[in-house]
Amino acid sequence: MRRSLLRAVLAGPLLAAPLLAQTRAITAADYARAERFLAFNTSNLVSRTGVQPTWLPDGRFTYRVRLADGSSPLVVVDPIKGTKTDCTAAGANCPAEPARANGRPAARPGGRPPEHVSPDGKTAAFLRDWNLWVRDVATNTETQVTTDGVKDFGYATDNAGWIHSDRAILTWSPDSKKMATFQQDQRNVGEMYLVKTKVGHPELSAWKYPLPGDSVVSMIHRVIVDLSASTPKVVRFKMPADQHRSSVCDHISCSGGELSDVEWYADGSKLAFLSNSRDHKIATLRIADANTGDVRDVLREEVATQFESGDNVANWRVLPATNEVIWFSERDDWGQLYLYDLATGALKSKITTGDGPVLSVERVDAKARMIWFVAAGKIPGRDPYFRHLYRIGMNGKGLTLLTPEDADHNTTLSPNGAVFVDSWSRADLAPIAVLRNAKTGKLISTLEQGDISKLVATGWKAPTRITVKDRAGKWDLYGVMWTPTALDSTKKYPIINYIYPGPQGGSVGSRQFSAATRDNQALAELGFIVVAIDGTGNPTRSKSFHDAYYGRMSDNTLPDQIAGMKQLAERYRFIDLERAGMWGHSGGGFATASAMFQYPDFFKVGISESGNHDNRNYEDDWGERYHGLLTKSGAVDNYDKEANQTLAKSLKGKLMLAHGTMDDNVPPDNTWLVVDALIKAGKDFDLVMIPNAAHGYGAASNYMMRRRWDYFVQHLLGATPPKEYQIGPKN
Repeated sequence: MRRSLLRAVLAGPLLAAPLLAQTRAITAADYARAERFLAFNTSNLVSRTGVQPTWLPDGRFTYRVRLADGSSPLVVVDPIKGTKTDCTAAGANCPAEPARANGRPAARPGGRPPEHVSPDGKTAAFLRDWNLWVRDVATNTETQVTTDGVKDFGYATDNAGWIHSDRAILTWSPDSKKMATFQQDQRNVGEMYLVKTKVGHPELSAWKYPLPGDSVVSMIHRVIVDLSASTPKVVRFKMPADQHRSSVCDHISCSGGELSDVEWYADGSKLAFLSNSRDHKIATLRIADANTGDVRDVLREEVATQFESGDNVANWRVLPATNEVIWFSERDDWGQLYLYDLATGALKSKITTGDGPVLSVERVDAKARMIWFVAAGKIPGRDPYFRHLYRIGMNGKGLTLLTPEDADHNTTLSPNGAVFVDSWSRADLAPIAVLRNAKTGKLISTLEQGDISKLVATGWKAPTRITVKDRAGKWDLYGVMWTPTALDSTKKYPIINYIYPGPQGGSVGSRQFSAATRDNQALAELGFIVVAIDGTGNPTRSKSFHDAYYGRMSDNTLPDQIAGMKQLAERYRFIDLERAGMWGHSGGGFATASAMFQYPDFFKVGISESGNHDNRNYEDDWGERYHGLLTKSGAVDNYDKEANQTLAKSLKGKLMLAHGTMDDNVPPDNTWLVVDALIKAGKDFDLVMIPNAAHGYGAASNYMMRRRWDYFVQHLLGATPPKEYQIGPKN
């Protein structure tokens, strides 16, 4: 389900007879015209976008953006003076470009393991032989800090099944003297196996990969590694081992190698952390003494489906100075912030209210009793996925919208909390980057205005933002539609639904401007209408919306997709619902095959790439979070009827399955199960297996894109594609 960096070699697919009679040819020139709308041709036509500030100690910041001539000069901004200096200008007085912030893993020279650098930049932690080591950055002296790590019971190991690496998972204390980490027990956890194709004996890859229903899964024994003494000390928490779970993602590290769901006290004396149950239904906030390992429980929240503490980031915060904790909960159907007593665990007050969830807490000013947070859906009439920055008092008063424009806002607060950079845009609106006052939202200066004039000159047109109703007419669903730039509204066009059903994401993805979103516009240029609709079950809206098909994973938002496509066909007469197709990758691959099996009279053509067709064959954390723990009733379990191979006999249309044979995210057994069922049912289908490719196909991705184009052109458009067209940069 998740993306990773990949290597791939190509394999030829099996071909089946066309679904539609061949009526015309699509030429190489048509493919070349479509190619103009792929990212490698459009990205350089957009300039002055992507402002990413790097803050300086004196409150100024620097950034670089690509200009129309291809240059990217360093720019220094002084928020107090309101000045912006191009460092290439004559007489410009600029500081040396600062290094990026410490605290995240960085590759070491010579291919050595990644390092996790302390906040003060003086110490780097890394893994060697199942143990944690540190290196003095100044002297390069290495010191082993744990000694009892052994195979499959190592310290700070990065293995969640779907992801596995040699980086260390930990969080440094603010004073750089301690590390919060764990010893991960995977000694009796089941393994996953993949076989690399080569001349001679095949090469076996094996690693720990727990599955739903396994009696033994990964467990973490929490520890503090104290480097303040002359000899490093390991302080073990006085509590049973925790499940390998977080309240944010399906790993205990959700961002850059940091241990998630932990927060250090400012003086490094204590560590606050969440213990999350295997099924994600119970989260317990605990405080550990960093010197003794003593642990006490503060508060506990239990939900019927799955508890989450924010959008890809934990939103709870401890406030030791006032003996309080900011807590995140969806108990009123929206993600809200609450204030609790840190000593007793008693609720003191509710901080945020109303429709629209808090997505991420960006800053807490304990002295001023003020919180800055990103939320969505609080402004009626706007796309509820648009992010906006707000400020509010801890007493729940003084809610202030700091980013008023009707667009998606990507914000970065300054370390001192005085100002923030706001880059806002939409699918149909070029990015604008501005500097604002963090207290009032008042505009200080415009930093950059995105320039898409060269892009527009090529014939590019923005996609259409769409709104439809869900299957029951209860919720508004939001999406995007791509049409041929030379659309003839008097003609009928086949419709292709690009799907990623979540539940941890959606089909549309980012609401920010993009010159090319996947190959959606390129595909439209070949004579299709392409849509992406975020159906029910997607996050960043209400709890009930997110849990709409909890425990029924084969739903995959498909009834919403069909309902939305029917509404669009009524609205836009150029859409031909008699020629409806679908494609998706990973979770979208699961959904596409499911669509072809469950709604065979609606979807005529489907391309299912790297699908997790049976979540009993995908890593335990994801399935058990969104589907629940595996339970058996006789010979059948609650996952069985959700698996695609149990539905395969219903196939009527044209289906292509694709998978990389070294996919260590969604193992290829998922697709082989569907292949086996289709063969046993006597069904015709097409298959592309890419030797040695991982989840995203790597070097073979353009090949797979071309096969996708060919398949839709042949079977949905009823035309003959050019033979073996090569997609890719021509210069």
